[in-house]
Amino acid sequence: MSHSNADNFSNAIYIALGSNQGDSKKHLLEAKDFLTQLSTRRPDFSKVYNTEPIGPSSTDFLNAVVRIESELTPTELLKKLKDQERQQGRPSRYPKWTSRTLDLDIIDFKGYIETNAELSLPHPALQNRLFVLLPLSDIAPNWIHPVSQQPIQTLIERAEKMRIETSAWQWE
Repeated sequence: MSHSNADNFSNAIYIALGSNQGDSKKHLLEAKDFLTQLSTRRPDFSKVYNTEPIGPSSTDFLNAVVRIESELTPTELLKKLKDQERQQGRPSRYPKWTSRTLDLDIIDFKGYIETNAELSLPHPALQNRLFVLLPLSDIAPNWIHPVSQQPIQTLIERAEKMRIETSAWQWE
């Protein structure tokens, strides 16, 4: 996990990974392989975090963020992420905030600001999610929110507090 190229990623795409159902480590490792193959250069992965669940789920999440590059459009990428979630056992229709084998969300796509029927860029809730902001700051400490222009450290300070700690389990 080299950080030397962290700010040279002008075409950076940031994707949040989460799992709290089944073998979460295995789900994240499968997703890591998938995202590595998808990226046109070696991806950067954040540390893995243990995070308290939000909503009805009672099982902690493993969360991380990855930076990739890709020639895909945002919509093409979203489709591939949703296909991967389904392949790893996540139903296509599910109640919000429930347990899941795998959750892959596009957080920021090359700084694009776009909202359509399929997706909103950057992710509309990202500034409220410590479980996205902390791992994002691991690999992009100078990241600036494309809409608010707030630096990531400011967003972390303002985000609602929650139980989140570096996981004992990290990428192999």
